[in-house]
Amino acid sequence: MHELLSLDQRVRRGRRRLGEIAIWRVRETKEIGGWSFDAKPIGVSQAWPEKPGVHELISGPFEVPAGWPLAETRLSLDVGGESLLTIAYDGGAWLQLGLDVNHNEFPLDHPKGRLEVEAVARSPFGQIVPDPHLRRAELRWVEPGLIDFVRTAELAIALAAGLREHELSPILLELVETAMTRIDLPTRTEDVVGRESPFARGYGGRDVEPRAWPITALPEESRASITEAETWLRAELKALQAQFPPHGAVAYVGHAHIDTAWLWPIEETRRKVRRTFSTAVDLIKRNPDFRFAQSFAEYYRYLEDDDPALLDLVKAQVKAGGWSPTGGLWVEPDINMPSGESLVRQAMYGQLYFQRAFGVRHTNGWLPDTFGFSPALPQILKGAGLTSLFTIKLGWSETNQFPHTRFWWEGIDGSRVLVQQFNRPEDTYNGLVDPASLLRAWRNHSDRRWASEVLQPIGYGDGGGGVTAEMIAAQKVLADFPHLPATRFVSPEAYFEKAQAEARDAPLATWVGELYLEYHRGVLTSQGRTKRLHRQAERGLIAAEALSGIAAILGGEQPASLADRWRTLMINQFHDILPGSSITEVYVRTERELAEVVAAADRASEAAMADIAERLAGPGEDGLLIVNPDLNARPVRLESAEPIPGGQAAEEGYVLASPAVVPGLGALTGRVPREATVIAEARRLENRFLRVEFADDGTLARVYDKRAEREVLDGRGNQIWAYRDQPRDYDAWDTEGDYQRSGQELTAASIEIAEAGGQRGALRIVRKIGASTIVQSVRLWANSPRIDFHTRFDWHDRRIMLKARFPLAVRAEAATFECAFGVHHRPTHSNTSWDAAKFEVAAHRFVDLSEPGYGAALLNDGRYGCHARGSELGLSLLKSPILPDRLADEGAQTLTYSLLPHAGDWIAGGVLAEAEDLNQPLFHQPIRARDAEHRFLKVNGDKLALGALKPAEDGDGLILRVYESAGGRGPIAIDPPKGWTVAGEVSLLEDAIESPGSRIRPFEIRSWRLRRGA
Repeated sequence: MHELLSLDQRVRRGRRRLGEIAIWRVRETKEIGGWSFDAKPIGVSQAWPEKPGVHELISGPFEVPAGWPLAETRLSLDVGGESLLTIAYDGGAWLQLGLDVNHNEFPLDHPKGRLEVEAVARSPFGQIVPDPHLRRAELRWVEPGLIDFVRTAELAIALAAGLREHELSPILLELVETAMTRIDLPTRTEDVVGRESPFARGYGGRDVEPRAWPITALPEESRASITEAETWLRAELKALQAQFPPHGAVAYVGHAHIDTAWLWPIEETRRKVRRTFSTAVDLIKRNPDFRFAQSFAEYYRYLEDDDPALLDLVKAQVKAGGWSPTGGLWVEPDINMPSGESLVRQAMYGQLYFQRAFGVRHTNGWLPDTFGFSPALPQILKGAGLTSLFTIKLGWSETNQFPHTRFWWEGIDGSRVLVQQFNRPEDTYNGLVDPASLLRAWRNHSDRRWASEVLQPIGYGDGGGGVTAEMIAAQKVLADFPHLPATRFVSPEAYFEKAQAEARDAPLATWVGELYLEYHRGVLTSQGRTKRLHRQAERGLIAAEALSGIAAILGGEQPASLADRWRTLMINQFHDILPGSSITEVYVRTERELAEVVAAADRASEAAMADIAERLAGPGEDGLLIVNPDLNARPVRLESAEPIPGGQAAEEGYVLASPAVVPGLGALTGRVPREATVIAEARRLENRFLRVEFADDGTLARVYDKRAEREVLDGRGNQIWAYRDQPRDYDAWDTEGDYQRSGQELTAASIEIAEAGGQRGALRIVRKIGASTIVQSVRLWANSPRIDFHTRFDWHDRRIMLKARFPLAVRAEAATFECAFGVHHRPTHSNTSWDAAKFEVAAHRFVDLSEPGYGAALLNDGRYGCHARGSELGLSLLKSPILPDRLADEGAQTLTYSLLPHAGDWIAGGVLAEAEDLNQPLFHQPIRARDAEHRFLKVNGDKLALGALKPAEDGDGLILRVYESAGGRGPIAIDPPKGWTVAGEVSLLEDAIESPGSRIRPFEIRSWRLRRGA
């Protein structure tokens, strides 16, 4: 017979007919009653008496009816929210499972028991359930043969739909249609209408009208026909594999991406971890070939406190090979904004935790959802033993399609790691097991010639939940399907071991430099308070460790570990916390926690300074102890709420500027000369370096560099622009490329002298927009060409992005941006679409534009989004989205950014030292001591910068970490202080390694162990 219907029509018809077969899935039900809600009675179908918070629901005893085979019995629940279910069987056995919209029907191991449920009125994606009810609690006697047939037929129809005009499509539909004709279903009225058809919904209320007839079970002849049809269909599909063999290969790994915080607070994440892990443990037990991988050391650490019994079950599965802790990092952090030392700690504390908890370290990084990657990451991953990386988000780039799915990624130092990029943005890393997903996975695998398999995580994610039993069953069925890629379950370790072996003999492409995501550019600016606190916490911890190390070098005790404070910081570097893309409750906690880290670092620094002062005090006059915890020498610029000897009053306390210089990892003691050369007038600030003139609108009308005898600006500097910020999709995440169309420049409402000059002068400039006020104190120190813009926001407007813009009298085709442990260069033009897409990019403490002989840098102490276009440098100051946090950036916050003109390039101009000074000023306190310069630890080499001077994790001495900061190479030597020795080089995990020699390569990171003793 000639088929009259189109492919789409046949697909719809097949799905409709299959749906009418599926209504016979349940043979019989039995309600479970006797429920209590927080110890008060509640009936099935009743609403929760209370919504907010975590609630306990407990059932009465249940028993599988006599005659029901336990293997065909299922427990079906809908308690009204995301939950942790415990089935307490009679006799003492128990089973713990996650309960949510994707996991709500479970097999039973014993016929009798009781149910305990810990529930919250939220969905997996954090939405509040408006009317939580105990909607369903029943035992079901199901039809396994029918379930198998429906699954096979659904997947065959889906494959036909996915293949579209392929010659296999009509063959598949014909097979399914023929199989359905082999099934003999009841037609008697009372049998049919007792079942609720999914296709009756919306037809005059027929989907909600009361049932007139009870549910009747399938007769045996129907059941037998279904089994026969399933056997026939599976055999026919298998036979087709000879004609249409597997096309490609996909390695499945079960996975549950659980955001540490996003549309829910961290407290809810801890519960999500228990639910998801419980489900995965049970699935592995029931499916020996299944493999599950879970990243985040922090999540396993949660279980130590929240559910040690569950952690023991996980450890048993890890030992048996079914479960893979993976990724090596503490959490899956943002990669663009954390400092190099932060990324080292993510890897170090993650790897050391996995070793302690599971006896293994990992070899592959796992960062599926991170919004782009710093070019410093390959060296850090490799230094921590992570030689491979899995990711997916690059497939989201909007302008240019990233060309590779397996490739070598080379960082700024030349280190390479093997990357497997899963390029299937439709389903992201929350993969499904269906033909369309498999077809896309292989079709989009651009490097399939050199990579025989693509890795695909499967399981519900973001809000957790993970894999379902249906996904595992579908994988087994699809293994016999024609044309589809072959599938298998695999651990990430096994997958990357094979990938590394293939890569050794394959001419894979090498991608050099950053992996820039052409999307989600707004995350570099959203939630400014969090970003500045993050920067303060990072620099504060590094400084506190360095000062404590200096105290130890002078004879003090082995410094106490700050690992717990690093842990708090690392959690808050998660890729939906630090980027500013979470809800209000998250930032209430994050800002409190980061402030506590800053305070703890300050206390540790104060204690170390007191120890250092005690050891350096002696005969002499009253003076100052000034300590430099950085490797670069620094001029003396001090600020304090208390009077400073020789200093002067300032806006917010007292300041001291001096021509004296403090050596790197050193100190000055005694009397410090002061320098007082700043002139502050109504429209002018001037010192021996610069003459700065202001226009009436508050901008810099002129910056004249007296040393170079040249103008710095090509137009008005420090223009403050407000842009209407309305992204197409994701408020907090995105910034649109046409943002400049809506710009409004903010001019001064008032200008006045804030600091009269001398050691520092300042003008105060007030600007207003809408309901918000911006107050800037533009400051010039006597001993620096750096112009600081100390900025206070009182912000009460939505969907506005603020930028500071500086047109410079400098021409260069590329600008230099600080990144983790180094710098990289981006073009200032838009020659190609790749260049044009980088209209908003990440920088750490500075971005610099230099031409031969001269340049200028834009520094900051707590922002990351910036631009360098033509001869203009710009910094994004604030972004106030309404989603997912309606109050993002609301209220008061503070930021300082700076313009630094300099001779030569950024290296000759001392930009790095000035950026560090802005972010972590020198430490000082009163002391009675002789006038002296102290060098506590000498590191000899050019253009070196400090990563850390920290207590060793095993308590054995100190770890000194430095990096080459400018992309050069040269000799390096450590001159240990008296009573200390260099005990050899160590890896980023602090294992002893063979020294790579006495020269340091461009951007290389090197670490040494220092021990007491001659």
